[in-house]
Amino acid sequence: MINTRTHGIIDYVTGALLLVAPYLFGFANGGAAQWVPQLIGAVIIIMSLVTRYELSVAKVIPLKVHLGADLVTGILLAVSPWLFGFASLIWWPHLLVGLLEIVVVALTKRDADTVGATRP
Repeated sequence: MINTRTHGIIDYVTGALLLVAPYLFGFANGGAAQWVPQLIGAVIIIMSLVTRYELSVAKVIPLKVHLGADLVTGILLAVSPWLFGFASLIWWPHLLVGLLEIVVVALTKRDADTVGATRP
């Protein structure tokens, strides 16, 4: 199982990776292949900043809501090459990171919804 602190670290790393992936892997073409991961990366970082766990700035969103959003964005990212029609250009980073996001959701402990909410 993944604790909430580790989940937070994974969130920030994944969000940052999704923001820069189009440039690292050569699909920064201004189309959906680029903006889908960048938009999802920004959402992951914003959600992480406001989730009730150790590594957030404002502990507003319950962990269960955060995990639900992670699940939805993971599915969207995984299917985006086919959904938005750019699979012939690039598909593997979207599918891989989307599936990993889903796995992280499945492995994250949910019993401490307000972990870190009262810590400085």
